[in-house]
Amino acid sequence: MPDLPNQIESPAPSLGKGARGFALSPGQLLPMLFLAVIWGLSIPLTKLGLQTLPPLTLTALRFGVAVPLLLLLTLGQRLPAPALPRVAALGILGISIGQIAQTFGINGTTASVGTIISATIPVFVVVFAALRLGQSVTLMQKVGLLAAFAGIAMVAMGQGPEASSLHQTSLAGAAWMLLSALSIAFYYVWSVELTAEYGTAAVAAWSTLFGLLVLLPWTAWEAWHTPITLTASGLGVAVYLGLAVTVAGLFLWLRILRTVPASVAAGVQYLQPVIGMVASAVMFGDHLGILFLLGVALILAGLGLTVRSPA
Repeated sequence: MPDLPNQIESPAPSLGKGARGFALSPGQLLPMLFLAVIWGLSIPLTKLGLQTLPPLTLTALRFGVAVPLLLLLTLGQRLPAPALPRVAALGILGISIGQIAQTFGINGTTASVGTIISATIPVFVVVFAALRLGQSVTLMQKVGLLAAFAGIAMVAMGQGPEASSLHQTSLAGAAWMLLSALSIAFYYVWSVELTAEYGTAAVAAWSTLFGLLVLLPWTAWEAWHTPITLTASGLGVAVYLGLAVTVAGLFLWLRILRTVPASVAAGVQYLQPVIGMVASAVMFGDHLGILFLLGVALILAGLGLTVRSPA
């Protein structure tokens, strides 16, 4: 993981900067690929954790691990009082709504279907970044995003009927996943504005804390009504989600968004479903067919168009 403290207070680039004329360097590409692996494993591992822990409890344990680590990174920093309402709203949106909806969605879908729906996050990031931050998207990048999304559909079909059967996926589960994708995408874009004003560490720590505080009463209600068995696998998943996905992943993503246009950064995240589905195949026995391989090739081609520098 890059040296984040040196980046936390660095000046942010112009939020309106578009992708036209932007050249992606290896130093920017490698962190994006690393992040795709970290986040790509999150949904199949969450599915594993939900085998022994109920949704709200798993989410609370995840952020119970993340919040103390995030607060340690803010020692000596203060968040101005006028910023608290916006940062609290950010945490409620991204944690209390986005992450809870994702956990319920994963609980109501197969790992493969959940991964596919979560792959819409980059699309919504690009849309929200264009609307709110004024970032431009080139025609070539639009083609690349569409190609990558088509590849994801092929990847889903290439898993075979025994893996992608919707009899394990409810309409409510799919709706939860879509709500999560919308909430998390806007959370990422809104974070760019707030971190530019108040710093990455402070915004990440306090927004996550506010989100956790809103979550705790609901977790207590769940614990009162649902038997909970703490297992090594469930706790291990919570630690991974809190440490790698939330702390390391969030700081890495916000750093990327401060140096790379959202339309470029979001395109690379299309690798997440490929990683997630391969992990699902290993963990849950999903079959990967020829369409899966063709879909991966289409995703990589789309990514190539998305991250190439316009002439």
